[in-house]
Amino acid sequence: MYPRVNVAQRASVGIETLRYYEKQGLIPRPPRGTSNNYRLYPPETVPRVRFVKRAQELGFSLKEIKELLALRASPKARCADVRERSKTKISEIDEKIRSLRAMRKALLSLVAECRGKEPVRACPILDSLDASEEEL
Repeated sequence: MYPRVNVAQRASVGIETLRYYEKQGLIPRPPRGTSNNYRLYPPETVPRVRFVKRAQELGFSLKEIKELLALRASPKARCADVRERSKTKISEIDEKIRSLRAMRKALLSLVAECRGKEPVRACPILDSLDASEEEL
């Protein structure tokens, strides 16, 4: 059993992150110590928190991570279940990339129109932000 501070340090997260994960049901609520009433986490909490952080780094939401954890705990779940969720995440990431590229292209175009020498009231970038959809 580890105190909260030790778990946070070992998992490289803040104490508030542990509390949040607890509230979200990503890690079980630990028992409290008898003498000091501190939360005492079981040793498997550290790798579980690391799993959550790594899944977040790959773009999974906390809801999706909760589903992955449930799959991991289910004896009937198959690797194919995790694979399908991962393929769905890849599709979402690809869509975000397409959207970001479109934003970049639009901004590059606006920056090319702006010489940077006009007064701000004549800035083509700001003007485009004021434009209605019909004008675009």
